[in-house]
Amino acid sequence: MEIIYEDNHLIAVNKTCNEIVQGDKTGDAPLAEMLKAWLKEKYQKPGNVFLGVPHRIDRPVSGAVLFAKTEKALIRLNELFRQGEVKKTYWAIVREIPPKDEDELIHWLVRKEKQNKSYAYASEKNGAQKAILHYKIISHSNNYTLLEIDLKTGRHHQIRVQLSKIGCPIKGDLKYGFDRSNPNGGISLHACRLEFIHPVLKSPIIIAAEPPKENLWQALT
Repeated sequence: MEIIYEDNHLIAVNKTCNEIVQGDKTGDAPLAEMLKAWLKEKYQKPGNVFLGVPHRIDRPVSGAVLFAKTEKALIRLNELFRQGEVKKTYWAIVREIPPKDEDELIHWLVRKEKQNKSYAYASEKNGAQKAILHYKIISHSNNYTLLEIDLKTGRHHQIRVQLSKIGCPIKGDLKYGFDRSNPNGGISLHACRLEFIHPVLKSPIIIAAEPPKENLWQALT
């Protein structure tokens, strides 16, 4: 695991695209449990280790995942995320160039549980949740474009479905319209930065996660 931030209250990891944050039906070892074991060994803790999960990113997505080491920090972090007071920035690699260099996307998303998929609509629908993000083009290579995304709301598969809706599915994302998978089984979406006021210390915190060490990521970033 790549630990990118730690203090007495919080710890953050730069997740790979194959790790799951919490347990699911696959039965694969989740990042939360691996991190608890790491903390137990590092600090020689005799009993159970507390580790709270205030947010998650999808399995095929890489980048910064934040955990709480105390109940007090977890309660306060949950509230920060709920109130939208954590600024979440992502990088996404797409092949098609977006219609504008920079734009705010607003859609209404409907989640289909059985398919584990969300659908985006241009106008309000029954049972849909409003989804907002802002993107801007950062760089180009011969075949691909890097977008920086400021995620305003945290809906199921939000970035993936909204970019697909404007004709720019994320590289490797078969579920949302890209034509080929990535060799590592992930998608080219990376949670690069979290910014918030520390829930206990009350100081501003920026947690940054380097992109995967792959040629395309290195060329574009």
